[in-house]
Amino acid sequence: MKSARDLPGRPFEERVFVRFDSLDARFDSMETRVNVIEMRFEARFDLVDSRFDRVEARLDGQDNRVQALEARALDTKPICERALTEILEVKKGVEDLNRKIDVLNQDVLQVRADQRRVEKRMDGLEPGVQ
Repeated sequence: MKSARDLPGRPFEERVFVRFDSLDARFDSMETRVNVIEMRFEARFDLVDSRFDRVEARLDGQDNRVQALEARALDTKPICERALTEILEVKKGVEDLNRKIDVLNQDVLQVRADQRRVEKRMDGLEPGVQ
């Protein structure tokens, strides 16, 4: 395209219109470049947006898994509490049993001691029998 400098003998209006045509061409070129950049940006933005959507979907999946695990943990809590209660009852029963065995041991020892004393007395009453 011709520039206004290439038209020195032409009238002023024609030279101005040539400059306007030159400016229009430059603006059209810039608009085309901006449109290309805009399309690239939109494509990249769409790519980033889709990646964020996938990340969000994965986080939602993880959140659902955590909620399921928490629900299962809450479901097992009463079982653990009941098991602990039963263990404490068994421990108490074992302690009671140990005390009873202790008493029984003492009774058996007392009976054996009484039996020896009776045997000694019996031996003392029957001097000729052995």
